[in-house]
Amino acid sequence: MPDFHGVFPYLVSPVDPDGTVRSRVLARLCDDLIVSGVHGLTPLGSTGEFAYLNNAQRLAIVETTIEAARGRVPVVAGVASTSTLDAVAQAKAYQKCGADGILAILEAYFPLSDAQVESYFLGIADAVDIPVVIYTNPQFQRSDLSLDCIARLSSHPRIRYIKDASTNTGRLLSIMNRCGDAIGVFSASAHIPAAVMLIGGVGWMAGPACIIPRQSVALYDHCKAARWDEALTLQRKLWRVNEAFARYTLAACIKAALAIQGYDVGDPVAPQRALTAEERKAVEAVLRDVA
Repeated sequence: MPDFHGVFPYLVSPVDPDGTVRSRVLARLCDDLIVSGVHGLTPLGSTGEFAYLNNAQRLAIVETTIEAARGRVPVVAGVASTSTLDAVAQAKAYQKCGADGILAILEAYFPLSDAQVESYFLGIADAVDIPVVIYTNPQFQRSDLSLDCIARLSSHPRIRYIKDASTNTGRLLSIMNRCGDAIGVFSASAHIPAAVMLIGGVGWMAGPACIIPRQSVALYDHCKAARWDEALTLQRKLWRVNEAFARYTLAACIKAALAIQGYDVGDPVAPQRALTAEERKAVEAVLRDVA
């Protein structure tokens, strides 16, 4: 099975107001990110607004990303549903398209027990022959993954990674201590990536890497080479991006930043709103500072 590590930008989903996916824009972004040195691409993460797209749009986003990547970097496609049956169908479709891995996301309306949460992720992992990254984001999900649940899931041969957006770096260390080499830990933009790399993380999957790919790759390279002074100096600078984006809706921020950089990715999917002119100026100022 492929090994996933490094910087995996959470891609935006460029969609017209009528719902048409802007495939050319997405393909160009994917190509530029690969040229910038990123280690993989993740369509349909949180920044990809998966919760606002229908299955046809999601499939178009994944297909476009895979075609643009042309095998140069792995594509880990996001699968999300309230229904195990639907999630399994998505995962199978994305593997058939050529995805190298699945990012498994649980949407929940009613509360679920640990056993029910586990059954959802196991259903996805049993349905495919490619690595699965389980994803937890307790800020937005009704049902979280407990440490016991993660430890049990890590024994599945295809559940190889976790992307945890809890903001709790101590929880990441607990996962590493409990699971050992059975599961690799990716951090989120909610964490400080250099700190996660220091304690044993394998990389990060995050929206801001879309707009600062070269800087993100440089940070990863510093961490892998244990050049911690250089890593922390760069991390302090790049953290301004995370601070700015924490004030606004993530997809709106990333799309505004990409538009400033010349990518016509459009507005966030309604009923989300685009940044105001003043908010956009604040994002532009941060981009100038970290460029």
